[in-house]
Amino acid sequence: MRNFLKSTRFKVLLAFLAFLVGIMIYGVTKGGYSLSGASFVNTITKPFRSLSNSVTMKVENYLDKVSNATEYYNENLRLKQQVNELTQQLTDYEALKEEVAELRKFVTIKEEHEDYILSEPCDILSYVANDPFKSFTINKGSAEGIKPYCPVVTAEGLVGITVEVSEHVSTVRTILSPDLSVAAVSSSSVADTGIIEGTILDAENGNTKLIHVDIDNRLKEGDLMITSGTSGLFPKDYPIGFVKRVNLDSNGLSACAEIEPCIDITRLTSVIVITDFSGKKEADSDEN
Repeated sequence: MRNFLKSTRFKVLLAFLAFLVGIMIYGVTKGGYSLSGASFVNTITKPFRSLSNSVTMKVENYLDKVSNATEYYNENLRLKQQVNELTQQLTDYEALKEEVAELRKFVTIKEEHEDYILSEPCDILSYVANDPFKSFTINKGSAEGIKPYCPVVTAEGLVGITVEVSEHVSTVRTILSPDLSVAAVSSSSVADTGIIEGTILDAENGNTKLIHVDIDNRLKEGDLMITSGTSGLFPKDYPIGFVKRVNLDSNGLSACAEIEPCIDITRLTSVIVITDFSGKKEADSDEN
């Protein structure tokens, strides 16, 4: 031991410690502070205390997570359920808002046509599979006063007609179909008349066709075609669609026009059925 205290290694270690102590004293006294024994000890142990506090906090956080894991899990489930409920409420609110907006449009129609008897809004259940003319089923039927051959509409325009009706479900044939004929007239010229009757080629583009048009017609792009009401199956003056282009018919003796419906039949979510109106003809088994 005595040899170690006299060795060069001990002298170097002692000088290094003295150097560290000197740096600490300089750092503390540089700001004008005096260094007591307690301050000196605090200065020496400060890094160790900081490390200890950090370790202690981490351990406490870990133990808290472990001991309260079940509580945190249940709270997480509760919050997720609340989020799901709020999301559903928001979805219901948006659906209700759209329905109210649609009903407001029909209130205007009802005010303009007091003779219309309208069903409640009908939801689209599904489109008929493999039907290029977009026939679909609705969730209302005879129990709600709907019969075969009742006009089906939205606030914007004519959609089609009911063809098969059960107690709570009805099938709708659309104006895209060649099996539905609707007498039509131009809203700007009563002399320009024709028959709305779909074709497979027009239906592919979501359009229908106006046929049997006078070759000397004055139809032009953008003209609105409306129901003439002559058949008794559809009320008079209901919007059908807009003229896209006018051509000669294949026989060269009459004209025809491509018609873009007022509504996109492929994107419907709800419709309304006109169960009765002034001038309605009671349909037989065949349409006119």
